[in-house]
Amino acid sequence: MPKLSLYNRDGDQVEEIDLNEGLFAAPFKQGALHQTVVTQAARRRLGTASSKDRSEVRGGGAKPWPQKGTGRARHGSTRSPLWAGGGVTFGPHPRDFNPKVPKKMRRAALKTALSDKVNEGKLILINEYAIDTPQTKKMVALLDNLKISGGALIVIDQPDLNIIKAARNLPRVKTVLARQLNVLDILTYNYLVMNKAALQQVEEVFGG
Repeated sequence: MPKLSLYNRDGDQVEEIDLNEGLFAAPFKQGALHQTVVTQAARRRLGTASSKDRSEVRGGGAKPWPQKGTGRARHGSTRSPLWAGGGVTFGPHPRDFNPKVPKKMRRAALKTALSDKVNEGKLILINEYAIDTPQTKKMVALLDNLKISGGALIVIDQPDLNIIKAARNLPRVKTVLARQLNVLDILTYNYLVMNKAALQQVEEVFGG
C-alpha cells in the first residue's frame, strides 16, 4: 500500500498516510488516458461557430447583368461565394461536441493520472489550508512553503471562498472540488495539492 507524507501549512511533515492502492497505485493505461483527455477537451468546445451559405445570405435574388452581350463573366447571384458579401463555402455551423467515453474507461484514466502524480512525487497532501482571508499572498506563501512551482491544482473538499479567491489571481493555479476532480485538470497542472478531507472524499467517490 503506497504511503505519502502529510504536511502542515508551514511545510513540515506531521504524519504519513496510507493511500488507496487501487486509486493511487494503479497500472498505467495509456489508451484510456488518451481517449479521456481528447473527449474532455472536445466537450469543452462551445460549438457555436456559425456562417451562412449562399442560400442563407439576404438578397441576391436578381441576376446582376444579362447572361450574354456584356463581355463580362456569367453570374447568377451577388450572393455567390465568389462575391464579397456572398455566402461561405463549407463554412462552420453550430454543432454539439459531446463524445462519450464509458464510465470504466474514465475511472481507469483517472486512476492512471493520480498514480502517475504519486510516482512523480507531484501529489502533495496538506493537513488543512488554513487560509482565513481571501488574500493571494497567503496562497503564494502556502505554495512556497510546500516547495511547489510550475502550477498547481488545489483540491478542496467543500466550497471555500477564501481559498478560491486567494488562488484565482494566480495564473497557473486552479481550485477544484474533490467530487469534480478530472483527468484533464490533473494533467494540465504540474502539482496536485489535496487537504486531508479532500483526499478522503476522492477515495470515497472514485476508489470503488
